[in-house]
Amino acid sequence: MQRLELVIFDCDGVLVDSELITNTVFAAMLGELGLPISVDYLFEHFVGRSMQHCWREIAVMLGRDVPAAFREEFQLRSLAALQARVKAVRGVEALLDSLHVPYCVASSGGHEKMAATLGATGLLPRFRNRMFSATQVAHGKPAPDIFLYAAAKCGVEPAFCAVIEDSPAGVAAGVTAGMRVYGYSAFTPAERLRAAGAHATFSDMARLPELLFG
Repeated sequence: MQRLELVIFDCDGVLVDSELITNTVFAAMLGELGLPISVDYLFEHFVGRSMQHCWREIAVMLGRDVPAAFREEFQLRSLAALQARVKAVRGVEALLDSLHVPYCVASSGGHEKMAATLGATGLLPRFRNRMFSATQVAHGKPAPDIFLYAAAKCGVEPAFCAVIEDSPAGVAAGVTAGMRVYGYSAFTPAERLRAAGAHATFSDMARLPELLFG
């Protein structure tokens, strides 16, 4: 990479420690729907993907559409759980303080969810007017649309962007977008992120500045 002009962060699992919270709620509710799925299965197959993708996959498993009331109830219960329990990923505030280039967030989650989690952790002021959602583009991760959209909105060419991701789908999206991708492996096995194309992996936010600028 010739130079770095923009750092694009995924939200869930990178900025906020939210994945276990939401997937615990999701697994419990799917059980209530008659579909016993473990949290481990959700991490393996759904983390990093858009909710539209998740609902399509659940509908196939059920053999019928997921009821609208169920989807609405999941949004309410997961948001309530996040607002009560979510925390910033360890070391992320110090990392953001250390960056001397612009940064933004590009998430598979919607704006309401980002506002809830970033707001509950105190990170929201750092990302105002720099939050981009897969709901704004045609295709979610692993398609590159959300990262290309974020770069375009920030006025930066993809080649000068770095993506910070914690899921194979997100890593693949960043690679396809032509960006340099760093896989955060505190909760996802590093080998899965490398297999998806991550240029480097790290498990401690304190290491990221060296990877970006060293």
